[in-house]
Amino acid sequence: MDFDVWWLSYLALGAFVGFFAGLLGVGGGGIMVPVLTSLFVAQGMPRESVVHLALGTSMAAIVMTSIASLRAHHKHGAVRWDVVRFIAPGILAGTFAATFVASRIESKPLAIFFACFMAYVSLQMLANIKPKPSRELPGPVGMSAVGAGIGGISALVAIGGGSLSVPFMTWCNVKVHHAIGTSAAIGLPIALAGTLGYLVNGWGSTGMPSYSLGFIYLPALVLISVVSTWTAPLGARLAHRLPVAVLRKIFAGVLMLLSAKMLHALFF
Repeated sequence: MDFDVWWLSYLALGAFVGFFAGLLGVGGGGIMVPVLTSLFVAQGMPRESVVHLALGTSMAAIVMTSIASLRAHHKHGAVRWDVVRFIAPGILAGTFAATFVASRIESKPLAIFFACFMAYVSLQMLANIKPKPSRELPGPVGMSAVGAGIGGISALVAIGGGSLSVPFMTWCNVKVHHAIGTSAAIGLPIALAGTLGYLVNGWGSTGMPSYSLGFIYLPALVLISVVSTWTAPLGARLAHRLPVAVLRKIFAGVLMLLSAKMLHALFF
């Protein structure tokens, strides 16, 4: 492929990510990481760093999506800022710290962890698992601890944390629309801390492609972000017209196929 085709690939990925983010309320990391990994391998980037580059670039791309999502939910009064205040310190610390762990794990084990987590998310979507409310939110210390766990896992798989934070808050008797809105707000500190962490940990690494900052590949970041912010509102508008329950199952299948493709690109 020549340079123009790579640019078209990033634009297409941004369109796909933005559309499904708006349609299903999911973060784009589950799509971006396996696709970027496969594209980076095909471009001849060093295999020992392709997953780290995919994770860092995905985290950076999620920043703009998180801001747009946060603003939309805040306008509808769906963000529990009291929850955000207590969970954010743990989120920031856990996410940033986990990027140091991820940067020291080789690409193949990291890809296996990502694929296993995406399988969990996909099965959760397919089964439409919703925990029954059975307790109250913990205190500030407990919330920070939960935030650190959510942030740590989110950094390792480049997600906004919704697949973890929404079930947790629902389990703690937070209304579903508040859990979704609050999760959108939590996604911003995850994305910011993750982006900073992957930038710092990749700084000075040898063999990085041109136009990269740490583990963030700028051409992919810019093209994905520009297009995804345009297609996300389109997906949100269609959410009320399309069979979302069916689309969620299709999306879950896509996540598993993309993860399998990523593993194939790395191991074969």
